[in-house]
Amino acid sequence: MSATNSPAAKSQSRFGSWFDHHIYSLVASAGRMLKKPWSTALTIGVMAVALALPLGLWVALANVERFAGDVQDARQISLFLKPEISLERAAALTDALRARADVAAVEHHTPEQGLAELRSTSGLGETISSLDGNPLPSLLVVSPSGDEALLAASLQQLPEADIVQHDAAWRERLDGWLRFGGRLAWVLAAMLGFGALLVVGNTVRLDIQQRTEEIGVLQLLGATDGFIRRPFLYLGLSYGVVAGALALALLTVADLSLRAPLAELARSYGSDFALQGFGPVAAIAIVIGAGVLGWIGAGLVTGHYLRQTRPTDT
Repeated sequence: MSATNSPAAKSQSRFGSWFDHHIYSLVASAGRMLKKPWSTALTIGVMAVALALPLGLWVALANVERFAGDVQDARQISLFLKPEISLERAAALTDALRARADVAAVEHHTPEQGLAELRSTSGLGETISSLDGNPLPSLLVVSPSGDEALLAASLQQLPEADIVQHDAAWRERLDGWLRFGGRLAWVLAAMLGFGALLVVGNTVRLDIQQRTEEIGVLQLLGATDGFIRRPFLYLGLSYGVVAGALALALLTVADLSLRAPLAELARSYGSDFALQGFGPVAAIAIVIGAGVLGWIGAGLVTGHYLRQTRPTDT
């Protein structure tokens, strides 16, 4: 038996032919896209917008959640003591609260510290300097280790307590809106993703109609469905990958246009908040996901066509 007729050589030859056809299908799909620039641009543009809308909503929600601050900070309770409470008594109360099981940490802000912070951040330095004495009370910032609502109610009962600020209501409303926004993003992603799949499927269907005779000849010659389907799958994959990259480019342009005014607005509130987009890993995952979406759309349409036109034995 010659080396060229050995099972290993035949297997290697089949694999080489299979690999060559994959490369040819990929290159041919790119060539067909370039032959129809306007149709290609329209398909990719529609897909990119359909992908960019839910992705942009996800980015916006992530930034809003980050802007809302750390969850532990949002749970902090501000306990303003009565003005007549001395620093010694405030320090003793701080130590007593730190020993409680339902308290994670306590920060004691003296009236002098509060006045200095107010003078530096409010722009009322001259007015504050003209005051006789310090009207600010001691402030204890309490971080709960359990249910903050129960802790806030307990702190309100202390004889030294004057005002207890507990911002649970706004945080619960914000969490509710974020949950609603997340669900809305998933609904939009499903609807627009299905729309993008239909766009790819329709484009591939038109391409199939233009190659009906070629496909018929291949079927008569005994070509498998996988062999016939392969170029169209790579066509859908190419549409999806380019559309995913364009969607990321659109989101990057939107990010750059909004970053400067948002940073200026954040600085007016004393924050260094800045927009954050998708990282490299997320960006690659988006492009791959868009490519898979195009692949699936092309596969569904091509499979349906081949089932309708498969020759039958008579």
